[in-house]
Amino acid sequence: VQLVESGGGLVQPGGSLRLSCAASGFTFSSYYMSWVRQAPGKGLEWVSYISPYGGTTSYTDSVKGRFTISRDNAKNTLYLQMNSLKTEDTAVYYCAREADRVRAGWSPPGQGTQVTVSS
Repeated sequence: VQLVESGGGLVQPGGSLRLSCAASGFTFSSYYMSWVRQAPGKGLEWVSYISPYGGTTSYTDSVKGRFTISRDNAKNTLYLQMNSLKTEDTAVYYCAREADRVRAGWSPPGQGTQVTVSS
């Protein structure tokens, strides 16, 4: 399993970013996929998940209405569109297979992508 996140950066409050996650080494279209984040000095926080063909999505309350998860199974790529960003969204963002994420002791396999929201 290889997951490579990209698209992070420095953005002002109220701005937008689109994160991408390139997946390989498994049948991407067979898995629920998630985004999780880790803010400085804090633990991992689940952000959102999407079903294998995108028909079902879910979000943590703090990002509802601002973030949109999507996927392109033909490209083996997961996305997270982040709008109306707040300083509290500052974190390293990771993608994950949901089946792995819910297992005890799981840690993100990728290097993540840093999102910094600051004026």
